Amino acid sequence: MKSASLRTLFILAALIAVNVLSAFVFFRLDLTQEKRYTLSEATQTLLANLPDDIHVDVYLTGDLPPGFKRLENAVRETLDEFEARAGKTVTYRFIDPALITNPEEKNKFIDKLQLKGLLPTNLVANEGGKRTEKLVFPGVVVSYQGKETAVLLLKGNQTASKEEQLNQSYEGVEFQLASAIRKLTQTENNRRRVGLLYDHTQVPPSRFADLLASVQQNYDLFFIDMTKPGPIVGLDVMLVPKPDKPFSEEAIFKIDQYVVNGGRALFFVDGQRVDSVNNEGTYAQPISLNLDDLFFRWGVRLNRDVVKDFYCAPIPLNVGNLGDKPNIQLVPWRFYPLINNFGSSGNPIVRNLDAVLARFTSTLDTVRAPGILKTPLLLTSAYTKVLKAPALISYNEARQQPDPKTYNEGVKIIGCLLEGRFQSLFANRILPGDPRAAGFKAEGVASRVLICSDGDLIVNDVDYKRNTPYPLGFDRFTRNTFANKDFALNAIDYLVDPNGVIAARSRTVTLRPLDKIKVDANRTGWQLLNLLGPLALVGIVGFVWQVVRRRRYGK
Repeated sequence: MKSASLRTLFILAALIAVNVLSAFVFFRLDLTQEKRYTLSEATQTLLANLPDDIHVDVYLTGDLPPGFKRLENAVRETLDEFEARAGKTVTYRFIDPALITNPEEKNKFIDKLQLKGLLPTNLVANEGGKRTEKLVFPGVVVSYQGKETAVLLLKGNQTASKEEQLNQSYEGVEFQLASAIRKLTQTENNRRRVGLLYDHTQVPPSRFADLLASVQQNYDLFFIDMTKPGPIVGLDVMLVPKPDKPFSEEAIFKIDQYVVNGGRALFFVDGQRVDSVNNEGTYAQPISLNLDDLFFRWGVRLNRDVVKDFYCAPIPLNVGNLGDKPNIQLVPWRFYPLINNFGSSGNPIVRNLDAVLARFTSTLDTVRAPGILKTPLLLTSAYTKVLKAPALISYNEARQQPDPKTYNEGVKIIGCLLEGRFQSLFANRILPGDPRAAGFKAEGVASRVLICSDGDLIVNDVDYKRNTPYPLGFDRFTRNTFANKDFALNAIDYLVDPNGVIAARSRTVTLRPLDKIKVDANRTGWQLLNLLGPLALVGIVGFVWQVVRRRRYGK
């Protein structure tokens, strides 16, 4: 009797000690193979330094198919982890718009969500022979100090299967939520600085409006005036958008020293110029920006050519008359490649990225550059044809049925990431008496540069009737929105800090699909096992327990 009491007291003391210890020591164990419940270090730092409370409204809930239910669970688990790691309170709630029974109130609620930026998805699914159709909102609204921002959770490459898209969305939950919190909680003191080199392009500001507005949500935007004396300083990233005027040697020297001293740069440049296109045709003329030697020193060569890709976007074209009216149809336009081939799918810039729309793009070649790691990010399809500039470009060519055998030049690079210690183009060229010798460096600290051979990647269309810019990547002919803006913003995030919130895009969750044919064939057996198996297990345990009791106490 005494030993039993001591045992009880010992157990109670141990429980009390564990509870007291848990109040001072915090730890969580992630036993999954992919560490799917482990947040990136940048996300943990962001949450630990929250200045105030965060609230999240999740609208992806209710009666959902298994794939969407899995995405809902991922959001719940991620928010639970956010709540555990946050220095301030993180609260969330799940709201199902389908539970609103009043049609008028429901329509008002849906309109309110759309105004916030959450677009609905008409979900049609067949699960177990049952067809379901439902309007769902796969997104959340994050609120902080009276401000809020909408986050779309359904991301991924549209050419992938539905299961793969949902899995890609699953992998991106942490990044989407952490990015929204970062955007809301940033202060003027901790915002990074992006410099725009604007004086070498003749493209009107309205054609860059969407990208610049999106950049300003997370960064302070500054305009670089290359005519001012002195080096380029105080920037985290320099953005060079579609230059069409040659750079002077002084400007090239400033860019060279900016990168050598650790500055990061993002170039969207063309190897040729197409002013306008008509039915008869015009020529894509080679353009020289005086950047060739600089790029070559960094490890890439910008070619004077134009790409034709079998995988491309369409344009409207009058293919003949239909009665007394023109017959306008969408026909493939090989000079508008759809870039859906990403050389390094594990890089967070392009991981799970949708297709990118290019226009009159040139090609890049990689060349030897000591100390520079070159990572191709954007590539054409295997069915590519390259025309050397000057090259004739005519709308009438879209009327013809192309021969796939002539598109045999293979995959071409149009976007390449360069990382390492860059060597100056002006090494051994600056004499001691040169005014530029003060502070000159032939080789500096590690840095990052991304070069894309298509300036139109970041140029948005404009709705001239309403005089408003379209979203970057929006194709007004097909009404599709491609991932041009996601690519540009991901690139800026990575160049600024590859170990920042962007690192969460590297998360990998392996998709382990079931064999649907076997599942359908053995459905009844598995259902019976799930229904009767637990009952049988309880019965066996009870029977064994009774036998043991009889043997122990029957004597």
